[in-house]
Amino acid sequence: MIVKVYLAGPEVFLSNAVEIQAQKAELARAAGFTPLVPGDLEIPPAETKHARGVAIYGVDEGMMLASDMIIANLTPFRGISADVGTVFELGFMCGRGRHVYAYTNTSRSYYDRILHGHYGGKAGTRPDGRMAGQDGLSIEDFDMADNLMLDGGILARGGTFIKREVAEADRLTDLEAFKQCLAIAAKQHLR
Repeated sequence: MIVKVYLAGPEVFLSNAVEIQAQKAELARAAGFTPLVPGDLEIPPAETKHARGVAIYGVDEGMMLASDMIIANLTPFRGISADVGTVFELGFMCGRGRHVYAYTNTSRSYYDRILHGHYGGKAGTRPDGRMAGQDGLSIEDFDMADNLMLDGGILARGGTFIKREVAEADRLTDLEAFKQCLAIAAKQHLR
């Protein structure tokens, strides 16, 4: 039985993207999956930067449509939350009813990252009883790894969200949580 897995994450932006993505693809193959990796396919030539972006989207969407599942790296990227493109891909796959697995290489909760990473620990209680930053915006506090829509979407589909604490220098390249996702997915889908 061939089970295709879409490997989503911000690795495409790393200086060693090809190497990291190749490692993830090899680990997926070793676990028994057929990996579909953004950046693996040829992007059709385009006349403008915008057209090239649309072409890349088209290739990635085609891979997602061909996939049976997704493993998404939701480690915070360029801020307090997961890479926005990866979040879209996770939502796309949830919307298609696919199996979803994810991991993050930080054990700090979304609440903690908002409170301390965004607001510098300066928050208070609003009259409605909700914690809020100095700008009055409430701070999501559901003891989740990221926005409730991500954690909720994964769990609603019987998926798994692995959370590990990894040294800052290795956050975007450490693959131990990815390996854990592969092992869990293999037990569930490769019988």
